[in-house]
Amino acid sequence: MPELPEITVYVEALERFVAGEPLERVRVRSPSLVRSYDPPLSAAHGRTVTGVRRMGKRVVLCMEAEPALFLVLHLMVTGRLRWRAPGVTIPRKLGLAAFDFPEGSLLLTEAGMKKKATLHLVAGEEALAAHDRGGLEPLDADLAAFREAITRENRTLKRALTDPRILSGIGNAHSDEILLEARLSPLKRSRDLGEEEIERLHEATKRSLRDWTETLRAEVGDGFPEKITAFHPDMAAHGKYGEPCPRCGSPIQRIRYADNETNYCATCQTGGRLLADRAFSRLLREDWPRSLEELEGLLGGS
Repeated sequence: MPELPEITVYVEALERFVAGEPLERVRVRSPSLVRSYDPPLSAAHGRTVTGVRRMGKRVVLCMEAEPALFLVLHLMVTGRLRWRAPGVTIPRKLGLAAFDFPEGSLLLTEAGMKKKATLHLVAGEEALAAHDRGGLEPLDADLAAFREAITRENRTLKRALTDPRILSGIGNAHSDEILLEARLSPLKRSRDLGEEEIERLHEATKRSLRDWTETLRAEVGDGFPEKITAFHPDMAAHGKYGEPCPRCGSPIQRIRYADNETNYCATCQTGGRLLADRAFSRLLREDWPRSLEELEGLLGGS
């Protein structure tokens, strides 16, 4: 899922490509995409884009009107934006919609059978605010605000980082990177953090998100982001199960749940203790290894 760094580079590219331009029309191929009806989507046709915002993991196109109109786009897990020639044909398999401008069309695609991306058109700032989950903007937060947000509820750090009501714009991928950099277990409870650990998490959150935003900006340059993926090849933890941790060389571990997984380094984050993976630990039960050494012995004896 595109998160704060990825949505930021989308927003910055859209500012370059469509700010000040009229939206000629929106062509929708997938009816399930549009989740609002008043005002109708046609109300945005011919309106000039006055700006582009990030709202959590949402892209917001601001349209000139009275009151102002806002196109609110949530890409969900596999939705992606692509800049194409004017009037491009919407692909039959992956295409959801196209936003037509004089110089090009913004194409919205989504991989997978389940189409979860959403588009709302709302009028006025109050209606737009209803789409804001209320989480603290992590790059703007000082230590006191971050401490208050992260400890408001006693959540695991993985959940606290990814809950949009607590922190804005962080998801599965970047939470893995942040927790590795902070050297904290994804299952540690937020209210069990000491002051030094809170400071470390605060610094790691800002540093990781800023560094990834700069990395993606450098890759995109003056163009349009074409290679936004669920994980980046240069990530240290996310999507790197079994590969060596760049900090210590130990193999990256994982916790699998539903369609997601949490990646972590046992040496750097949990004092060498393995966190139970639901699928594997159910199979092994009491034989589940508790440390990297036990895991290596188990694998070596298989």
